[in-house]
Amino acid sequence: MTTAATETDVRPSRPVLPVLSVRDLSVTFRVDGGHAPDVHAVRGLSYELHAGEVLAVVGESGSGKSVSSMALLGLLPRTATVTGSAVLGDVDLLAPGTDLTAVRGRRVSMIFQDPIGALDPVFTIGYQLREMLHRHRPELSRRQRQERAEELLALVDLPDPAERLRFYPHQLSGGQCQRVMIAMALACDPEVLVADEPTTALDVTVQQEVLDVLRRLRARTSAAIVLITHDMGVVADLADRVVVMRDGQAVEQADAAELFARPQAAYTRTLLDAVPRIGAGERETTVDERDRPVLSVEDLVVEFRSGRGRTVRAVDGVTLHVQPGEMLGLVGESGSGKSTLGRCALGLTPLTSGTVDVVGVRLGQSSPSTARRARSRIGVVFQNPGGSMNPRYTIGRSIGEPLRVHAGMRGAALDRRVAELLDSVELPAAWASRYPHELSGGQRQRVSIARAISLGPELLIADEPTSALDVSVQATVLELFREVQQRLRFACLFISHDLAVVDELADRVAVMHRGKVVEAGERRQVLQDPQHAYTRTLLDAALVPDPVEQGLRRERRLARAS
Repeated sequence: MTTAATETDVRPSRPVLPVLSVRDLSVTFRVDGGHAPDVHAVRGLSYELHAGEVLAVVGESGSGKSVSSMALLGLLPRTATVTGSAVLGDVDLLAPGTDLTAVRGRRVSMIFQDPIGALDPVFTIGYQLREMLHRHRPELSRRQRQERAEELLALVDLPDPAERLRFYPHQLSGGQCQRVMIAMALACDPEVLVADEPTTALDVTVQQEVLDVLRRLRARTSAAIVLITHDMGVVADLADRVVVMRDGQAVEQADAAELFARPQAAYTRTLLDAVPRIGAGERETTVDERDRPVLSVEDLVVEFRSGRGRTVRAVDGVTLHVQPGEMLGLVGESGSGKSTLGRCALGLTPLTSGTVDVVGVRLGQSSPSTARRARSRIGVVFQNPGGSMNPRYTIGRSIGEPLRVHAGMRGAALDRRVAELLDSVELPAAWASRYPHELSGGQRQRVSIARAISLGPELLIADEPTSALDVSVQATVLELFREVQQRLRFACLFISHDLAVVDELADRVAVMHRGKVVEAGERRQVLQDPQHAYTRTLLDAALVPDPVEQGLRRERRLARAS
């Protein structure tokens, strides 16, 4: 085993006394001023956390995993009633009168899910780190705060720490912003780190880098980590022990290896079964290459002007085709150009050179009326279903909008069609009168699919449609997506950074890197016998829900990198 692999695989011995002992934690929310029944978000949760240990708290949205950790730091709204105990050394965090301002940041720190949203966009990274130190370490001089800030960025493996301190959040990638958040959380050498979905929606390679940072920190420090996640691959890669939550209760607790090998609770088995795995299922591809492509991209180049006047080539000479009834998976990291290509296919981004033909219409070279008719034959499913719907519209109105605009449908005929579309995505027709905020994330994504197929599209473009969903919800949405595509036989450009999801759906796969397609071919060949080094890098970084296999994959990856 390499030196790097040995360092990152250190498991500190567990001391007798826990760093944090949670007993019978319950959280109840008062609803509508007490006029509606209370919501019991957490019920009788108990666990212990030891120094140097990673405890994963897993479950779907609404299971209570994030609420239970927010309760420890007093970050819940006033409508919440918290009972039980959470003993950190000599302090009960939940006892009335406990001064949590002396605990937050110093003894317990939190790494939030959205690092870009958690950082102030108008201040440099250095200012925010120094401000954190000034607030919690007032004994440090200005020079000492600067030196400590540089030391923290080096600790989380950000290159050129002194230079990075002068950067603003928007000048860093998502993974780099997450490293800054980890550095801020470590500023005062806390005893406990709470990491709330620290890798959600990150590319596979960036996700692996963040997990590597957390693993090295566990090896170098004695900080204990509470890892809140719905990603069982992340759990397999990092966790020592696991608490599985459902409906506010812990349904199972076990060492990670034992839980993955022999899960006891039916719900745990359901979560594990829902995780997509590359090569888990084989199916035949039935696409006739003789048909005229629904989407044809030839030598596409897209350039943007940066804020400093430089030209950035987002798409660089890409050629690809999507046949009728075919699903093409377009994969790559953020910045690879895959979403820009999708926007070009929708006519939302101007081309620098090359051509894009959609349903027989050459975009940019046709009349407005012809382009409008072409757009009526394209459906779109966006990454964020809530953000893609007008919050003031009922879901019935959102689904019916394309029918009103492009088909002139009105009245009872429109209502019947909306009801049919809701039924096709397995939602009750009566829900047409509901608003987006009244639905879960998975239900909103079903509404997005219903809207996308409302006009019977020849081409559907799906841009990261499941990246923010829980694994079981994701599995349900993927099954629905597959069933609808097979029934309606539309062509689909499925954009994703999740290779296992692409493996479940796609007929062919194209891999983008720095604006170019570096590899393309039949799904099985690309994902199981990749020819390009970048494709192999993506596959090596993909997590699997098995601690033993994930450990072996990590050792091989680190050995190649050393």
